[in-house]
Amino acid sequence: MSLDFTEFFKKYEAIIGEADKVFETVKAQSGDRVRCKEGCSDCCHALFDLTLIEALYVNHHFNSAYSGLERSRILDRADEADRAVHKFKRDMFKASQAGTSTEDILREAARAKVRCPLLDDDDLCALYARRPVTCRIYGVPTAIGGAAHTCGRSGFEPGGKYPTVFLDKLQDRLYLLSHELATAIGSRYRELGAVLVPLSMALLTSYDEEYLGLAAPKAEPKPDFSAALLKEPVKDEACGSCDKDSSACASCKEKSFSITIGGPDAGGKED
Repeated sequence: MSLDFTEFFKKYEAIIGEADKVFETVKAQSGDRVRCKEGCSDCCHALFDLTLIEALYVNHHFNSAYSGLERSRILDRADEADRAVHKFKRDMFKASQAGTSTEDILREAARAKVRCPLLDDDDLCALYARRPVTCRIYGVPTAIGGAAHTCGRSGFEPGGKYPTVFLDKLQDRLYLLSHELATAIGSRYRELGAVLVPLSMALLTSYDEEYLGLAAPKAEPKPDFSAALLKEPVKDEACGSCDKDSSACASCKEKSFSITIGGPDAGGKED
């Protein structure tokens, strides 16, 4: 079947539009504290994950926009970034197992820096018009789980009261849309709509029917021994032009089935 997510991409783009409006509203109320500009790539090193709908959207537009050598370069950067993200998450898990508090782990995650694979050599986004919601909100004060965050390059001072974007509500809408998509396509994976991946993995993943749970997993091919079992025993050269099988005479039978078990050197008897 052909996978067409157009309906859900339109709903996602409506959320994107609202996020852009919120950013502009907060920026207008904040004077010169919002200092986002072309070439500023602070947000392009932040560590965050994408919901299913965001990952599908970025993956679709990346595959549509890039091919050849340029595509390969971006995927190479994505592979490098994904390994760095995996290592960092593994370290965070170990810290959690060792008793480090959730607050400290989240604080460390907020300080983590991994270069986005879509950031080119000129510090410009290779997929700017299709960038995720988090990238669009970065630069104005945000709150996640009650904790406030601001861009380190902005003019917002710690402890000040500023218009704030509550990302929890925005994230809930993205989760709901992701679950709606998973239900609509009939995925057999109950938690598909809750999947979160870094942008690097969204670029590297093939979102085909098998990944999305629309097709049965491919089974490993089993060896077929039927041909070998039906194959005629190889005849001795002495049989010449005889067209009989090995059961036709005693000599063929003897030559075809003279198997030694153990052997005289091993103390056994030769049959």
